[in-house]
Amino acid sequence: MSINVKSAEPADPMQTFLWFAGWPQAKVTPLAGDASQRRYFRVVQGSRTGVLMDASSCPSSVPPFVRMDEHLRRLGFSAPKILARDVPRGWLLLEDFGDRTFAQLLDSGAEPRELFELATDLLISLHRNSDAVPAGLRVYSPEQMLHDIELFLEWRTPGIPAAEQEEFRRAWSEVLPLAHAAPQSLLLRDYHVANLMLLPESAGVQRVGLLDFQDAYAGPVTYDLVSLLEDARRELPPGLREEMLARYRDAFPGLERDAFDQSVAIAAAQRHTRVLAIFERLSRKEQKHQYKESHSARVERRLQTALQHPTLAPVRTWMNRHGTAH
Repeated sequence: MSINVKSAEPADPMQTFLWFAGWPQAKVTPLAGDASQRRYFRVVQGSRTGVLMDASSCPSSVPPFVRMDEHLRRLGFSAPKILARDVPRGWLLLEDFGDRTFAQLLDSGAEPRELFELATDLLISLHRNSDAVPAGLRVYSPEQMLHDIELFLEWRTPGIPAAEQEEFRRAWSEVLPLAHAAPQSLLLRDYHVANLMLLPESAGVQRVGLLDFQDAYAGPVTYDLVSLLEDARRELPPGLREEMLARYRDAFPGLERDAFDQSVAIAAAQRHTRVLAIFERLSRKEQKHQYKESHSARVERRLQTALQHPTLAPVRTWMNRHGTAH
């Protein structure tokens, strides 16, 4: 259902959208948000429920969300149905997957192995699909990967000399292409337990409800594995990361082990570098201190671990010189 409300200039854009969507009497309750500009609400009218995405402050994020949502559903994965949309203004009404995120289940004492096996199996299924990458999807190239971590220079090491900034770029430019020695597929980018929902009435990997995939790229298969298994917000039980990496590798007997492990290390180092910069920016610029205070120390440790891979020696040298702790 597509909505055009150009003729209306509502005092309350949310209520106007819901009125045109056919939910005029809906009760609207805020849902927990994330670090993005988007806001989410549960809407209830009679026996119907939905989730309202308010991206009115960043409407450019809505078209890629819609395209990827429809693509994932065509592939047979559980992305939410779009019940109504006003794409230019940044409003979507989505199927309600409930409240059972993997993160909430883990926090409530659920067995981690079962959930991480299910999430890993979804990536296996996605990466086996020859149609996983839609036509024309942007590529997470080494150049784009470097661009994304230049935030580190701005927020974690501000004021360092231009020569040191260039050395940072040179070091990363040496190693980032090697991440692409691993196979390429659809990269959802924010694939972690807070963005995965358990849908118990479904079967197989369709039990995983997918959220937050508008930043998708084509890229190394290792990136989403790292996003899942080296989550900035939580610790995994000892050995579970290694078990899930082995589970993934075993599903692809032709996978070249050394190239895969190298790509895992590079993807981890790149992602952790970017996350540290984002947490710093959220703290300094937006006064959202909780991400840095609660998680940056963990991310720093994981960055140091990833940097021990021999391939990352140029980056490790730079980081040791300037320090990852802050």
